[in-house]
Amino acid sequence: MNRTSSPTSSVRALLRRVSGGDGLVLLPAVSVAAFWFGGELALLTLAIVVPVAFALIGLRKMGSRPPDTTPGYDGFATEAQFVANLDQVLAGVATHGRTTACFVLMFDELDMLVDRHGRLAFDRVMMRTGERLGLSLREGDVVARLSGHGFAVSLGPVRRFDLEAAVQMAARLQSAVSVPLAVDDMTVYPSLSVGFCLAERAPALLGGPLLDAAQAAADEALRNGPAAIRAYQPDMARRRADRAELRAGLEHALDEGQIRPWFQPQLSTETGEISGFEALARWHHPERGIIAPSEFLPLVEDAGLSERLGEVILYGALSALTRWDKAGHHIERVAVNFSASELRNPRLPDKLKWELDRFSLAPPRLTIEVLETVAARSDNDVIVTNLARIAELGCGIDLDDFGTGQASIANIRRFAVRRIKVDRCFVSRSDTDPEQKRMVAAILSLCDRLGLDTVAEGVETPGEHVTVAQLGCGHVQGFGIARPMAVEETFGWIARHETGRARTSQIGRSQQL
Repeated sequence: MNRTSSPTSSVRALLRRVSGGDGLVLLPAVSVAAFWFGGELALLTLAIVVPVAFALIGLRKMGSRPPDTTPGYDGFATEAQFVANLDQVLAGVATHGRTTACFVLMFDELDMLVDRHGRLAFDRVMMRTGERLGLSLREGDVVARLSGHGFAVSLGPVRRFDLEAAVQMAARLQSAVSVPLAVDDMTVYPSLSVGFCLAERAPALLGGPLLDAAQAAADEALRNGPAAIRAYQPDMARRRADRAELRAGLEHALDEGQIRPWFQPQLSTETGEISGFEALARWHHPERGIIAPSEFLPLVEDAGLSERLGEVILYGALSALTRWDKAGHHIERVAVNFSASELRNPRLPDKLKWELDRFSLAPPRLTIEVLETVAARSDNDVIVTNLARIAELGCGIDLDDFGTGQASIANIRRFAVRRIKVDRCFVSRSDTDPEQKRMVAAILSLCDRLGLDTVAEGVETPGEHVTVAQLGCGHVQGFGIARPMAVEETFGWIARHETGRARTSQIGRSQQL
């Protein structure tokens, strides 16, 4: 009995010695010794125990091995490597009393950046930005390049990292990447928004959910940017899922007529007559009701459906003009907003001419609204040529949100602008705030010298209406006149407005008599 039990103990001791990688060379000698001292039973035991022991040892080593964070071809960790590294760091959070955080940085106004500097220059900006991030981090922190043209940063394990420290870290990362970059002969001014999530606030203590949470926070920051910082909140994941659902249903909504123009009237400050309507996109969802433009318009751009939306709104606007004409309401013009991507289409002027001929409408009855940011920042020759051709066609061109960008007088002339829309941020409280009033007066004086007509946006009170009219603004638009409405509702509103004007005119004449 001692003879058989003692060799088994010897085998176990030898196995512990052979468990090292180089111990495999001793396996034949161990097998012979087992058979010599223990016979067939010891040899059989060895044949079973050794493979199992080495399998367990291999699994243990794989579990303790640090994940591969070898930089990819572009010098950054891949997303898979990034998540694997987070998994390992999070696995030690509970046992070692340490924590971590994940940050996602996304470029603000990405399309405009690419449009202005080109794809090749943007790739260089991405590379330089990643390098700056890497230089600003500690040993053990990891940077990965994300597929959505952004970066993810994970911190190595730290003893304490709270919300305040995370905000400071996000600001430090922004500072590191916002320094102007010299790319070829250009100077690029990067702007990135940041979202982050602390490990203890993640939906699950795993790398994937933590990265998704930081990405949801970054999406929220982009919506509130530029250069915004947002911490992950549980409802962000729900809102992100809602937006993903809306994005998936956009094309169907456009095809089924759920997205269509609503119309907000513009009045002449001299006569009080309706001088036109602006067509504004609205989504009437069958389950959610009216969805705000701020919710779905960015999704339209992301999904590459801007031109499809433009076609829908243009068709609805021109259809409304013909319906008003048939009802005996002479509406001088309808204004339609066009995005930068639509204005880059070289066939746009021909498309507008064809649509106007289709509805038998004269070109001056259509006005194209262009955001001041497009006029200020676009050096795209196609946009300049298109707007010049549209102006030659006879359509009006309005410069929207004037005062919020940096459009020069030269650009106003270059884009053949005929009317300036004074942004609501200046019109608001212009009747009670002297500074606001002076700002509106300065803008209107400039437009008067340049021979441009004007529209005051966002007029909400009678006082604001009277003030901008006294300062010389040609037209007014805003909730104080009427909210946007479906085309079916415009007929009743037009009739009520014309009746009210006629009554006011009669009172004025009787008083003069």
